[in-house]
Amino acid sequence: MEIALSRPDITQAERDAVLEVLQTPNLSLGPKLPEFERVFAEYVGSRYAVAVNSGTSALHLCIRAIGLKPGDEVITTPFSFIASSNCILFEGGKPVFVDIHPETWNIDPDLIEAAITPRTRAILPVDVFGHIADMPRIRQIADKYGLRVIEDSCEALGAALNGKKAGTFGDAGTFGFYPNKQMTTGEGGMIVTDDGQIRDLAVSMRSQGRGSGGGWLAHERLGYNYRLSDINCALGIAQMKRVDEILSHRLNSANYYLVRLSDEKRISMQKALPGSQVSWFVMVVRLNDDYSAEDRDQILVRLRQQGIGCSNYFPAIHLQPFYAREFGYKRGQFPICEALCDRTVALPFHGLLREEEVDIACEAFRRLL
Repeated sequence: MEIALSRPDITQAERDAVLEVLQTPNLSLGPKLPEFERVFAEYVGSRYAVAVNSGTSALHLCIRAIGLKPGDEVITTPFSFIASSNCILFEGGKPVFVDIHPETWNIDPDLIEAAITPRTRAILPVDVFGHIADMPRIRQIADKYGLRVIEDSCEALGAALNGKKAGTFGDAGTFGFYPNKQMTTGEGGMIVTDDGQIRDLAVSMRSQGRGSGGGWLAHERLGYNYRLSDINCALGIAQMKRVDEILSHRLNSANYYLVRLSDEKRISMQKALPGSQVSWFVMVVRLNDDYSAEDRDQILVRLRQQGIGCSNYFPAIHLQPFYAREFGYKRGQFPICEALCDRTVALPFHGLLREEEVDIACEAFRRLL
């Protein structure tokens, strides 16, 4: 049996929605784009939503929209997918890492103020694995020092803290719709914001810098082709109609694992803040300190040999070859992050997992432990 690490939750409704667009002349910049944006903004509770072609593009446009300049610093986490830091480099800024909290695995708010310098312009927290970072405290720090906040919620669609949805705590929030995410558009992303200036700049820059009043060949600023086609938007609309169902499927899969692994003393799991509603993105466990990175890697090899999809989510960003070479980062600078990254195991996870597949994955994992 092959058990996939992830797979999208697609039904006939999504297929029909895509085929409907293919029967029209509006394959891009048609009516599905504003419809998708409206539906998404209503769901998360933001004033505006701007659809783009990836979560990375969403982050990049937010960085540009707040006016980051070369040499400016953005405080962020080293435990994330690399795009959350790369987007700062795109504009010549400098990611300034602070270590993570050992239980939540998100950026540790207690360490942020010490990292602020005269060059600091923003904080970019990540809602890792669908667990919201301590956004109220981060927002409080940002307001104290006059900093902007860009919330990377690319893994957290549907998550909430004290009833407030992920992505709505900062000046802007971002989401990604790659096929392993809670919902998918194939490739795609979204910016959400209540700031009309950020919205207008993002709309312009995603489409070659065109202005709202100019023609197709009138370009007011530097822009990109970060557009999302109506085909992708139609898929997104259909997924949003089922979003509560999709999230419920993923919660069921998570509960299968929690029942089977909650008493396993050789691992620990990410903890959510009080008042959190977790949106399950992946099933990642941390091996205890008795295990080395080499032990973890051998477990991954053996799981794959048995047809069980798995991965190491995430390698530390500051130790990625490019970052280590470019900035001189070395092991030991962010020890909590490094200890976690050496010991993470992502087990098969998606909303369509069968209980017997979770049984097989958990039994194999326990044997290897």
